[in-house]
Amino acid sequence: MSKVLTCPGQGSQFIGMGKDLAEAFPEAREVFREVDDVLSQKLSDLIWNGQEQDLNLTENTQPALMAVSVAVWRVLETQSGRTLPQLASFVAGHSLGEYSALAMAGTFTLADTARLLKLRGQAMQRAVPVGQGAMAAILGLDFEDVQKITAEISDGEMCEAANDNSVGQVVISGHKAAVAAAIVLATERGAKRAVELPVSAPFHSRLMAPAAAEMKDALADVDMKAPAVPLIANVIARETDNPEEIRDLLVRQVTGTVRWRESVLYMKDCGCTELVELGAGKVLSGLARRIDKDLATVSIETPAQIEAFLATI
Repeated sequence: MSKVLTCPGQGSQFIGMGKDLAEAFPEAREVFREVDDVLSQKLSDLIWNGQEQDLNLTENTQPALMAVSVAVWRVLETQSGRTLPQLASFVAGHSLGEYSALAMAGTFTLADTARLLKLRGQAMQRAVPVGQGAMAAILGLDFEDVQKITAEISDGEMCEAANDNSVGQVVISGHKAAVAAAIVLATERGAKRAVELPVSAPFHSRLMAPAAAEMKDALADVDMKAPAVPLIANVIARETDNPEEIRDLLVRQVTGTVRWRESVLYMKDCGCTELVELGAGKVLSGLARRIDKDLATVSIETPAQIEAFLATI
């Protein structure tokens, strides 16, 4: 069975994630310790014992979710005694999860990944003042239908498709008034549901251009190696193992659409039969089942889930 290892993005976080993993495995504890040290922040304490509103701050959410995903991978790697190419054909991640996947694949060191994601979260928040941008989930319309709706929004403001998550689940992003107008249009055109999301900035839209510029500078200074297995990248929905292309794609990702539905279909076309989600929650597994019901899925976060997965390989 050909596998792809995937890592979740923002929205999957919760207080306590990864705690039982760190209590059970020293290699997981070491991941959290290293992230705490490199950020000069007790992020692990915030993840396990903090307040939800603090964890949900973008600059905390991004390195926190990455730490959990990488901790799961380090345990799998150690306990199985296998390398990444022995366990999977590809890696992928949703938005910030792409950085987690690249850390697992050895493109970035853990320290560099933590620093990059801390900056990415801060840069995204700086790009648009709070209250000026918004995002909304549009359920029940195809990606092309949503693109037509966003193209009709005018009055000097913009919104566009930010995440093509699965069949009938698209997230839009842009100026607050433009997103509100798109919600009305989507409802009129048959959306089952169109609702603004509780986020602090309009991610994956052109309004994030200042954050993309910051990430371009930051990524230019980071050493990057070819991943141990190819990455299926968000903005092109195909594989790459070229570090310079990956560097460019990570910059484009800040303002570009997360093409997750197409990415999952590409995995299937490449012969992948199982999507393995490493880290908090089960969002990607759920999306994959809606995209292609024949694709097997498994979510791994807890010691029990790791034990069950190891018994299958």
